[in-house]
Amino acid sequence: MVEYTLFIVDDEKTIREGISSDLEDDYSLYTFESAEKALEKIKVQQPDLVLLDIGLPGMNGIEALKKFKQISDNLLVIMITAYEDIGSVIECMKNGAFDYIIKPIHMEGLEVTIANALETIRLRKEIKKLQEKQIRENLPCFIGESKAIHDIMEYLEMVAKSPDTPILILGDTGTGKELIASTIHHRSPNFAGPFVTINCAAIPTELLESELFGYEKGAFSGASQSGKKGLIEMADKGTLFLDEVGDLNLDAQAKLLRFIEEGEFYKVGSTIRHKIKTRIVSATNKELEKMIFKGSFRKDLFYRLSVIKINVPSLNDRHEDTILLAKYFLHTFNEKFGRSLTGISDEALNLLKLYTWSGNVRELKNMMERAVLIASGELLTPDDLGLNKIQHGKIMEDSTTFTPLPPTGIDLNQVRNYMDKFYFSQAMKLAKGNETRAAKLLNLKHHTFRYQFKKMMECG
Repeated sequence: MVEYTLFIVDDEKTIREGISSDLEDDYSLYTFESAEKALEKIKVQQPDLVLLDIGLPGMNGIEALKKFKQISDNLLVIMITAYEDIGSVIECMKNGAFDYIIKPIHMEGLEVTIANALETIRLRKEIKKLQEKQIRENLPCFIGESKAIHDIMEYLEMVAKSPDTPILILGDTGTGKELIASTIHHRSPNFAGPFVTINCAAIPTELLESELFGYEKGAFSGASQSGKKGLIEMADKGTLFLDEVGDLNLDAQAKLLRFIEEGEFYKVGSTIRHKIKTRIVSATNKELEKMIFKGSFRKDLFYRLSVIKINVPSLNDRHEDTILLAKYFLHTFNEKFGRSLTGISDEALNLLKLYTWSGNVRELKNMMERAVLIASGELLTPDDLGLNKIQHGKIMEDSTTFTPLPPTGIDLNQVRNYMDKFYFSQAMKLAKGNETRAAKLLNLKHHTFRYQFKKMMECG
């Protein structure tokens, strides 16, 4: 089934027919001998990708590129030039061209360039679909294609149906535990009520009781004359999210346990009993069972909080989501900062796949925010991202030097795959897309190079 539409704009009939004969089985193709004719068509049918010759008679490719981008800034355009006119190429890239190829055209190189462009289009469409779903449903949404994320989202749909069953969310820092809690709330019978977050680690011990339960006027020195409603009371008929619950001291744990068991509390300085209904969702990155053994966390509170447990996977356990998230954050921060970065370089993408995320999705988000702010080119580079080498004994990005094997070990297959992808990519760049020359650079037979390179492209 043909999924993508391509426009080929070139005044040379042999070029148009040559490209068309090679691509016609895979794409819906339209060919034009002038930019003017392509512009007429693009106003009524927008393609996914345009192959555009720079040296066109009449309106040249640079002028046409600007008009195409005015019609749709998201349209991807690959420029075709008869010679390596660096000045024209640079001007095209500044005006939003995705990439360029040089005549005579080598179809293997062109197909790789087209595949890269269409992968960018696919990710854009997927991100847009996720954003539209989030806006349409007004629901929090985890971005990811991994089995781990799909399994969690399916499980959430089931456990969220209860209005009051306590849920404990476990996971490393930055994995998105608050997003999970918010997702539970929005899919529960309590969705119309408030979602109240309490950072248990941020409330000083001496203020904990008054912050959680509120106080009556004049309850203590400095108390407001009108009294104050506590965070727990604010969560009535909604969801109470206890973030960093493992940081509560034992005294606070006792007060919290009493509220969870009875659903009742007293404001500081009051003898009036207040009763509310709320779903308790808590989260921590601490190992509560070990804390119970050491006596720093109450066993009875643990069992009350963890009727249902959800373990959020580390980003290191779902590497297949890294690139999708990175491109999502690139899109997000492009809009936030008014930037127009077009993507992430191949070298940077490879390093992102191999990076060890100690801060998980939050670390990736922060990395992308900084990179989008400081980037000077059209593509994010390893330097922009601060990724100048592979961690934990993997190879350097720009050399074959190895660091000693760390105590935690390495994934040797992953390192080998990275080396293959890195050097095959470098060979293709040096050979300007010519597979025969690229194979010679790696001392491989052409058919061996072609088979391995095609396999890499299919596997991503």
